[in-house]
Amino acid sequence: MSGFKKFTDFLFSKQSLRYVCTTHFWGPVSNFGIPVAAVLDLKKDPDLISGPMTASLIGYSLVFMRYSLAVSPKNYLLFGCHFVNEIAQLGQGFRWVKHHYSSETKAIEPST
Repeated sequence: MSGFKKFTDFLFSKQSLRYVCTTHFWGPVSNFGIPVAAVLDLKKDPDLISGPMTASLIGYSLVFMRYSLAVSPKNYLLFGCHFVNEIAQLGQGFRWVKHHYSSETKAIEPST
């Protein structure tokens, strides 16, 4: 049996279709909008970053990464979603800190 045939048989099996029709699948899929937006925002001006919101999202993703492995069965899709979000939010957090507290940024800004 070819690899493609095995893959399509698995993809369209009752077990796979049953999984796709659960919140165990659709919850993480709909949640992926958050990390996608965070990754796209990494190129935007750091003035637009909210420090408190970024800190909240860092904590939120840590909690849900832990939760995704604590439930039964483990939800690796949810873990992946929050892992990507954690990395993106940490990137945003570092950009925010650098922009607001770095001596390099302060030297560039005109004095008032």
